[in-house]
Amino acid sequence: MTAPLTAGFADPVLDSQRCFRSVLDGMARPGRIHTVSGVIPPAPLCSAAAAVLLTLADHETPLWAHADFAPARGWIAFHCGVPDAADPARAVFALSMGLPDLAGFNPGTHEAPETSATVIVQLPSLTGGAPLRLRGPGLRDSVLLAPIGLPADFVIVWRRNRGLFPAGIDLILCAGEELAALPRTVAIEEA
Repeated sequence: MTAPLTAGFADPVLDSQRCFRSVLDGMARPGRIHTVSGVIPPAPLCSAAAAVLLTLADHETPLWAHADFAPARGWIAFHCGVPDAADPARAVFALSMGLPDLAGFNPGTHEAPETSATVIVQLPSLTGGAPLRLRGPGLRDSVLLAPIGLPADFVIVWRRNRGLFPAGIDLILCAGEELAALPRTVAIEEA
């Protein structure tokens, strides 16, 4: 069933600029939670994930979306103009409920790490889960992030992804109106 077509950003220019700044700051300061607003997407898409798509995705960035997002595909296609990437390896952006298998996405190469996929992971909450300690570039001291909905072996999965550096997958975690970024450079361990 396709959701009814609703509006995108209330103020497309200012809202997309604010969201872009939040994503940029999130990548520069991993684990910091940002609130983004200005859009009410169709279910099951949360506001933060919708805002990220409206800000970053366009007709040149194929999107792979988990089947859970089928009701919102028409809304995403209309507002973002993204081509569908049936094969995750061809996706520039991916949208998933929970963490998908990162091995299926393009990690980029040592010569062109910027060609890797960015995965937007929709979670129930960015707080209240098992705490993770983040260290690395952009962090003077370690930071704790406690999202709900990541798999129990997330630290192992992330260590494998980080080992591909300078290639690797970047994550944008979204829940409700909140987002936090995990660039491939950040080291993550259980706190």
